[in-house]
Amino acid sequence: MITISKEDYLKAIAEAEVEGEPVISATLAHWLGVTRPAVTAALKRLKKDGMVTVKNDGQIQLTSRGRQIAEQTIFRHHLIERMLSEIFGMSWYEVHEEAERLEHAVSPAFEKKLVEKLGEKDICPHGNSLALRSPAEKRKKGLCLLSEAEEGAPYRVASVYERDRKLLDFFEHEGIRPDTRLAVQSRNYDGTLSLIVEKKAIRLGAPAAEKIWLAKA
Repeated sequence: MITISKEDYLKAIAEAEVEGEPVISATLAHWLGVTRPAVTAALKRLKKDGMVTVKNDGQIQLTSRGRQIAEQTIFRHHLIERMLSEIFGMSWYEVHEEAERLEHAVSPAFEKKLVEKLGEKDICPHGNSLALRSPAEKRKKGLCLLSEAEEGAPYRVASVYERDRKLLDFFEHEGIRPDTRLAVQSRNYDGTLSLIVEKKAIRLGAPAAEKIWLAKA
C-alpha cells in the first residue's frame, strides 16, 4: 500500500538528488522535519517494498518502482501548484505548502481533468521544470546560480528554491520572483551581493543567492 508518508519520502529523495544534496538519512530528516529514527524506520519499510536501496556508505537510491511513484507525486504537486495559481489566483510564494497537503488527494480521474484544464505546461509558479534537472543539467542549459553571476551582466530569474516558505516570503518582499530582471553590482567583503532588482538596489546574503537560478536576459 502506498501511504502519504511513503510518497513524501520518495518525492524527497528524488528532489534531493536534483538539488545536489547528499541523499542520506540526515538530509531526509531535515527536509521532512522528522527524527533520524523515524527516517530509519521509513527506509526499512521502503526497502522491504522494493522502492529504495541503501548503499554501504548510507547513500539512498530509488528503484525504478520508487522513482515511478516519486515522479507521479511530483507531477500531481506541479498540477496542484498551477491550479492554485492559475485558477484560484494564489500568490506564487504561497502555493507550495498548499500543494504539499493536497497532492496526496489527487485521484487519476482528477489528475486527468487538471491536465485537460491547465494544459501540459512544464513550468511551475516558482519557475521550476517538471523535468527534474540536476545542477549540472541546469548549467548545460545556460543557467547559473545568482552566486555565480557575472558582475554588471543582465539576468532574468529562471527559478527559485521552493521548499522554504520563509525564504519565498523574503524573496517576494525584496521583489525577487520568476522572470524578475536583475544584475549584480558588486560582491562585498561581508559575503553579500549588491544587486539591482528591477531598478531597486538591495543586498543579498550568500545562502539566499545559492537558491536562485538565473538565465541571461
